[in-house]
Amino acid sequence: MGHPGARGVPRGHGRGGSAVRGPAHRTAVAAVSDVQAVRSVQRHTVRTLVASQVAGGLGISAAIAVGAVVVTEVFGREDLSGLVQSAQVLGAALLAMPAASLAVSYGRRVGLGVAYALGAVGALIALVATELEVFPLLLLGTALLGGGTAAGLQARYAATDLAPAGGRGRALSVVVWSTTVGAVAGPNLAGPAGDLASSLGIEPLAGPFLLGVVVLGIGAVVILAGLRPDPLLTARELGSASGDPPVRRRGVLRAGWTAITASPPAVLGLLAVVVGHTVMVTVMVMTPVHMTHGGASISVIGFVISVHVAGMYALSPVMGWLADRVGRVPVILGGVLVLLASVALAGTAHEGHSPGLTAGLFLLGLGWSACMVAGSTLLTDAVEAADRPAVQGASDLLMGLAAAGGGALAGIVVGSFGYGVLNASAAVLLAAPVAAMLIPACRSLSNTRSA
Repeated sequence: MGHPGARGVPRGHGRGGSAVRGPAHRTAVAAVSDVQAVRSVQRHTVRTLVASQVAGGLGISAAIAVGAVVVTEVFGREDLSGLVQSAQVLGAALLAMPAASLAVSYGRRVGLGVAYALGAVGALIALVATELEVFPLLLLGTALLGGGTAAGLQARYAATDLAPAGGRGRALSVVVWSTTVGAVAGPNLAGPAGDLASSLGIEPLAGPFLLGVVVLGIGAVVILAGLRPDPLLTARELGSASGDPPVRRRGVLRAGWTAITASPPAVLGLLAVVVGHTVMVTVMVMTPVHMTHGGASISVIGFVISVHVAGMYALSPVMGWLADRVGRVPVILGGVLVLLASVALAGTAHEGHSPGLTAGLFLLGLGWSACMVAGSTLLTDAVEAADRPAVQGASDLLMGLAAAGGGALAGIVVGSFGYGVLNASAAVLLAAPVAAMLIPACRSLSNTRSA
């Protein structure tokens, strides 16, 4: 079996060594069955995904960085400023399943490409909304911007489609790591983007939205033009040759949820991703408020958040290597322990700035990285290939909804009880993945004793 005459797939690897000919996708399946050809396609896939992640990360981080400021300065409604980020997070969650459904039916190239394109359209709508000062339109635009986030999240799974089981963690983590470039550089481009917008007669604060239109559009083009052969379709055709079960094209969310609940390791992977992400978001979003109450300057707050972002992404390849070498479950357990240490440090830090708070935020990012990389890899390992896109979409949907809910409740908790109670509540959430690890072990021990 083989794959369409694509970049990285050598000709002449079919039976008898003859050149492969025929329709674009089906004709090269025989070539891709060659181990070296599969590796070549996988390397090309990861490079393409990394390039799209850099572009997408720039657009999302730049646009979201100024969203609250736009509401405050342009619309004069500071009380509504938090809705912009909430709309983006909800948009990313709600677009996760449509993107996964497209991937199930048409492959990763279409699923990711359409999601990035929706992000670019969202940035354009947000730009127009800022110019016209129409707040509901701004919320619509930022919700569609979530398409870029949904694409960035599902890109990590696309890196595993053709990766060998022992290399999935590393492949996934490299794509996660590439987000660092956009996440760090994007907010720093807000100023130059504002200058460019001003020179074009556009509201300067809308400049990052203009940047988002361009770079998210580039991300869509990179995927649509460059993700050939499609890794999911290639893996599916190779699986068909091996007798794998057929793909379920209807009821994608239900199929994903059924596959997860039928597998205890998949449940653990899901909990690691959802709980780790929710803990990270709830603590991170309220840290600037806690620091502001103690008189910390904007530059100091920015430094602490930068340290946190470095913890999230900079060491993700190490987490991928550990997940492949040591195992998914030990890395998840390590991530949970690191998150517990982070909320202990952050929750006991005084208002303003302190070394303990900075260390806590770094560990918050590091624990998130371990849970995200190892949990996502375990989730992929634990289900059949035919169910993976649906399972991955369901995971991103639940992760986004939980984080949006956690972020909304975080403000209420801090306002009513304080930052320390928020961190203590986050620690309680971490009991869920620990229980998912311990319950099967206890059942196994009980069965052994009864036997």
